[in-house]
Parts: sequence; structure tokens; C-alpha cells
Amino acid sequence: MRSVGVFVFLLASAPLSAQTAAPLHRAAASITEADVKRRIGIIADDSMMGRDTPSRGLELTARYVADQFRRFGLRPAGDDGSWFVRYPVTRRRLELKDSKVVFRVGSDSVLATFDRNARHERGTVPSGPVSAPTVLVGGTLGPDDVKRLALRDKIVLLALDYARQNPESLTLVARALRLAAPKAVIQLLDTDSATFASSIPRNATVHPAVDLKLVSPPFVAVPRSALASLLPKAGVNPSEVAESPRPVFRELPSLGVRLEMKDSVLSKVMAPLTVGALEGTDPVLKKEYLLFSAHMDHIGITPGKPDSINNGADDDGSGTVGVIELAEAFSRAGARPKRSLLFLTVSGEEKGLWGSRYFSEHPTVPLSQIVADLNMDMIGRNWPDTIVAIGKEHSDLGATLNRVNAAHPELGMTAIDDIWPEEQFYFRSDHYNFARKGVPILFFFNGVHPDYHQVTDSPDKINGEKEARILRLIFYLGQEIANAPDRPKWNPESYKQIVDEDGS
Repeated sequence: MRSVGVFVFLLASAPLSAQTAAPLHRAAASITEADVKRRIGIIADDSMMGRDTPSRGLELTARYVADQFRRFGLRPAGDDGSWFVRYPVTRRRLELKDSKVVFRVGSDSVLATFDRNARHERGTVPSGPVSAPTVLVGGTLGPDDVKRLALRDKIVLLALDYARQNPESLTLVARALRLAAPKAVIQLLDTDSATFASSIPRNATVHPAVDLKLVSPPFVAVPRSALASLLPKAGVNPSEVAESPRPVFRELPSLGVRLEMKDSVLSKVMAPLTVGALEGTDPVLKKEYLLFSAHMDHIGITPGKPDSINNGADDDGSGTVGVIELAEAFSRAGARPKRSLLFLTVSGEEKGLWGSRYFSEHPTVPLSQIVADLNMDMIGRNWPDTIVAIGKEHSDLGATLNRVNAAHPELGMTAIDDIWPEEQFYFRSDHYNFARKGVPILFFFNGVHPDYHQVTDSPDKINGEKEARILRLIFYLGQEIANAPDRPKWNPESYKQIVDEDGS
């Protein structure tokens, strides 16, 4: 029995032994501390003005990435044979006086208008009137509770004790509600009408948005006081529901809700993604792709400070440089694997994963042919010998990473499991838009720090030597995935939880 086990182990480790070949070592060695620091110094320079989406600095960054890809001999993999995919960013303004919510019980009704007692919090402005069966949701509610509720195509009347819930918990609940795909969410706020009305600007705020032809349910806030005479007739006591120690879910067949919203497009500009490809060496497997991704945008300028430029060296200059370094290493002689490789730097991540969402809906190679995404977001700071690999438990990529990591102790780098599950980082960077489409992912992330989204996230604070070792680990991992006979496989339970079968 023992000899069989050794034989099986040798078979399983055979692809890893191939990684000891001199060409691969030379390719990995091309990823150096000096190159990492030099390139981050370019991307996170003050001249890039914080790389906001859209901005001139972002365009310069996209062109710089394309120039590097061209120098390595990659093939342009954007639209129309170019290095770029461009997506529309529109500036929209809600027309307050033309937007309203009508609540009705029998012959009684209440009108909430967006210039007086209704407020758009988030989500897509619907193209026409929205009405659907109404359900009451509230109480002590967590994201896992929301996942168990039947909310698809319903209008959710949401009654929570907002003062009792921390902002992080509310963010996770809001995300779970969005993913549950209701028609709309009406948030009942414990605020008197006069205070609520004073929070509504005379002129609606102009919001940038990406037109994906997809619908995210609108979240609309209404003060409970505006509905004080109507809700009891539907059997609803908002205060009692909000203060419940348990989750509340109840159908409200007697309460009708009709939402009408209208917005205007003020302007439209295009934002870039940069895409390069390296063809695989196997005549069959080269039709499949391993994707490496990172976001090249940041948050731009914070006016009113002596240093107003948010350089975003770690977030995510470090990841962008990671994609560039990996493209260079894989393009070295003897380092090209059997599967093809796709290198993608996106924009709009800081606005809500815009660019990766757009690319996942308009891919330049069939999404079904992308076998995995290795995403990098903030990999240049914190611990010198550790990197968190989020998503290890969701597919056999985790086991592959563990094997590769064990085979390369010389790197002095350990990839560990997610240590912040409560932060839900899995849903907060660009890999998620590929995971939700069925692409297995790993997300390499060193965690936040005091300089996160501050002007102090500067190039001088990057640990280039540490990042180079992380990238060499990802290079060897990429070799293992791109040369394996079989593509990575999801954990079945994770697939059910994460992948949107309807593609919404």
C-alpha cells in the first residue's frame, strides 16, 4: 500500500517537478524588486493625478500598460484588434419632481415624491414604472438571513433599526438584498418628515454610472412618518418590526407599491481597459485562457489638502504592476505554457467594479474559455512573508496553490486563507465579476492599512522585494494551472452560493 501511495504522489507532483526547468527559473527571476518599484513609481507618480475614472491620468496609465505589453510581444486582445476595451461612463441626474412612490391600501394612498419625502440611495433608475408583490423584511437581519428569503421580483419594504446596526453590517445586508434580485427596496427610516426633507438637495446630485444594460434594484428611502396613517391598515408596525430580535419576513398582499423614477443623461465619456494575450503552445489547450487581472484606477484628487493627489501605490498600483511583471515573465523564452494567457487591467473598480463588470458582460474571448482568474489588489505592503489568497476554499485552485507554495520554499512566501471573512472581501474586487459568471478565482490581497484611500499611499512605502516574491509564486501557480490537463473545478456548494445562473 505504501509503495502505491508514493507512486500516486509522484504522479500528482509531476507538473510541479517540471517547474524546476532552467527557463522557468530564469523567467521567474525576471520579476525583480527594482522593476516592481520602478514601475509603481511610474503608475503612482503625481503626474497620473490619482488615476480617477475617467481622467487623463487613467488614460496615460492604460497606454503605459499597453506599451509594456507590446514590448513583451503580447497580442492586442481588446476591441477591433486594439489593446483597449472602452466602456461608456454617463453622468446622470435624477429628475426629482418627476419621480415618486405611490403606496396604496384599498382606496387609501400616500404619495412620496423625490423632492420632498423620498430619496434614491443606490441602484439602477428603472426605465419604466415598477410594481410587484410587496414583502416586509426587517428585524435583526444578517446577509445569510437575506439569502434564505424569497425576494426575487418582489418589492421589499425594509424596516431595520439603523441606529443599532454598524455600517459594515448594513453594507453586507444591502449587498445580499441586491443579489436577491428584488424589483426595488423601500427603506423605512425612523426620521421625522421635516428632518428627512431637509436632507434632500434642491437639485439632485449628478451621478456617474456605467450603462451595462443590466438592472440593479433601486434602493429608495422613505421616512416612516410619511406612511404613519397607511401602514397600520396593511398590518405593519415599522418600529416593532425594526426592533425584533429575529429576522422578519412577511408577505403584504394588501399593500400596493408603485415606483416611478426619471433621470436625464448630461454627458457621456469612455473609460479604458487594457487587454493583452499570449498564445499557448498546445494546439488544443491554447483555445482556453488563464486570466491575470488588477485594477489600474484609484480615487483621484482630494481637494483642500496641501498634498491632494491620492497616488494609490498599493491600491492598486501594486496589482497593476503585478500584471505587467507576470506578462513579461511568461513571455520569456521557454516560459509560455500550454494554455493561452490573458492579461487585463481594468478601471472603475473604485466606483463599483465598473470595468470588470463591463468586461464580464462584453468579453473579448468567450467567458466559457477562461479557466480561472488570478486577481491582484494591494500586494505591496504589510507582512513581508505572507499573502492572503481569498477564495481558496471555493475551488480546487486552493489545493493547487498549496502544492505550488510547498514546492517553492525558496520564495519565503506563504499564501494563507482569508483571515477577514466578516469583511466579505471576496465580493469587493474585480475577480467577483468573473466568479459570478462561473470562472474560478483566487484573489491575492495583503489587507488594508492606515494609508488605504489616503494621499499617503505613496510609492516609497511599497515593499518591492516582498511583492516580487509574491509575483514569482503567482507565476509558478500560473504555470501549474495553464499546463494542467484539466481546468480548475468549483466546490459544488460554493458554485451554488456564488455563481449567478441567470447571468444577472
